[in-house]
Amino acid sequence: MSRWRCRSRKRKKRDTCEFEWVVPPVSDAKPSGLVVGCGYLGYRVARAWRDLGWTVSAVTRSDKRAAEFSDQDLAPLLADVTQPDSLASLPEADVVLFAVGRDRERTSQSMREVSLDGLENVLDVLGETTTRFIFISSTGVYAQSDGDRVNEDSPTQPIRENGQVLVEAEALVRSRLGTRGYVLRLAGLYGPGRLISRRETLVSGTPLGGRPDAWLNLIHVDDAARAVVTASTIEADGLENRMWLICDDRPVRREEFFGRLAELFEAPPPTFDVARGGSRIDGLGKRCQNARLRKELGLELLYPDFETGLPAAIGDQLG
Repeated sequence: MSRWRCRSRKRKKRDTCEFEWVVPPVSDAKPSGLVVGCGYLGYRVARAWRDLGWTVSAVTRSDKRAAEFSDQDLAPLLADVTQPDSLASLPEADVVLFAVGRDRERTSQSMREVSLDGLENVLDVLGETTTRFIFISSTGVYAQSDGDRVNEDSPTQPIRENGQVLVEAEALVRSRLGTRGYVLRLAGLYGPGRLISRRETLVSGTPLGGRPDAWLNLIHVDDAARAVVTASTIEADGLENRMWLICDDRPVRREEFFGRLAELFEAPPPTFDVARGGSRIDGLGKRCQNARLRKELGLELLYPDFETGLPAAIGDQLG
């Protein structure tokens, strides 16, 4: 079977990832990708696949988004993962990305309905046909809260319901798909457009809720998209667990992160109100490690830490 292979190359101190056929195809058929959850991350992956010459379909519930997808040479599909009947026409695809998050505007919708029941609905339609199914999970599967270092082999016994749902979803992917199932546990996504609300808070001097010494684990959205593309194209032979923790090289304490963000926004140094809460981090949190990401996927990050990633993330908001 033909596969894509990623070759990482260094050019002028920047990492690039070139893709080529391991075995030339015997027909003119293009590789096909389906993005279920074509939002902040999925949209970037869809366009990256398109740029590789793939035929790409993208699922959305919005007519407006469907028109945007068409303008980007993506085939839009109107469907809702929580409505099984709407999924009947999903096309077969070589690679499926499931990157669905709960829509905060649909307050009646639970994490379980979207990330577990919705996942199962999609697998019922596509689980037998896809060659590779990539499920986007989260570092929320870890409950460690004393600043412990965690990796893919660390225990996953989350206290919060969202983390528990993701643990169940990961198990479902493994049980239904075996080696065709890939799990990516993403740290906190940041990038263009994701830090706008923080500017007003910092400029006004409003205290941030939560502990200043708690750890943040982050990944720039462009690096997260590159990790997904690499996982979708890398040779599967020799991969053992097919699950990766997607984070940058350096966890950072909240006070350091928001201190640097305040500097970039020309705002006063941040203050914190521990009693007010407002942070989703329990205790000191954990510190995620990405050794397997680097070793097995061979990915060199464009933004290996928040110091390099923040200026790129907020460049259009400065001034």
